[in-house]
Amino acid sequence: MTGPDTDTETDIAESAEDALFVLTAVLLTPAQFPSVLGDDYPQACAALGLEPYADGYGLVLGQDGTGARWTVVIDDVSLVAVAIASWDCGMEYDLSPDERTVVAGLPGWPLSLAVAAPGLPEPHDPVPGNGPDGEREPSPLAPPDTDEWGPAQRRLGADEIALQWAAWREQIDDEETFVAPGDHPHAGNPHSGNPHAGVRRVIEELHGYVNAPPPPGRVRSTFASGEARTLRADGPGWSVVARTDDIAFVLLDDEPGEVLPVGRGPELPGLLEALDRIAVRPA
Repeated sequence: MTGPDTDTETDIAESAEDALFVLTAVLLTPAQFPSVLGDDYPQACAALGLEPYADGYGLVLGQDGTGARWTVVIDDVSLVAVAIASWDCGMEYDLSPDERTVVAGLPGWPLSLAVAAPGLPEPHDPVPGNGPDGEREPSPLAPPDTDEWGPAQRRLGADEIALQWAAWREQIDDEETFVAPGDHPHAGNPHSGNPHAGVRRVIEELHGYVNAPPPPGRVRSTFASGEARTLRADGPGWSVVARTDDIAFVLLDDEPGEVLPVGRGPELPGLLEALDRIAVRPA
């Protein structure tokens, strides 16, 4: 029989192993989700085995006392949003979700992290065991493969352009040969009258989004300088980054590593305005 002191020591050890040492957190909402996981919010949720709950989730990534990777899904989106905003401002914030807000505890991380909790073993995936019902627990989450060009890397590339818009825009000047957004030359640029087949398909699909709104998150709108908005749109095999007062950039699965600048012409301004009207926006 185990004495009281031994029981207490065991409880403390088990509690330490179960504790989550938070490394970071991300939002998973229709307006803000890790693009690497999918072209839209339902796809990103499906990658984690979650229902596309309209209010979204917060994902808390950390390690337990043994160093194992865990992703805790909570439904308190505001708590995670405040934590992220505080960290972005260089402030400390103790992210400690209430157990009542926990939706799921998933083994592994869906995103690549280059950090680890100090004083713990190196991050590693927990060994899948059997759940209470006897069924095998799910395999640990793992980040999408971005070593080779494909949908995940293409979406990450579009994210980078959105974050560094000014740097990318500086590479395009009035003498640049734009890809034509449609069948009409870009006004003032006689060299841009050759429409690109892939871009033409993307423009057609974007018009389709305006006529029949796509799944949540396929078109997202965020703040830009002035009164403009930055648009992110995705579809099967393509991603678009644009500013409502400027040009657009298109990335295609079929053209690895290529970034195609699309001139405004007579078609793009109205299309971008229409897309902004149907886009989801951060709360």
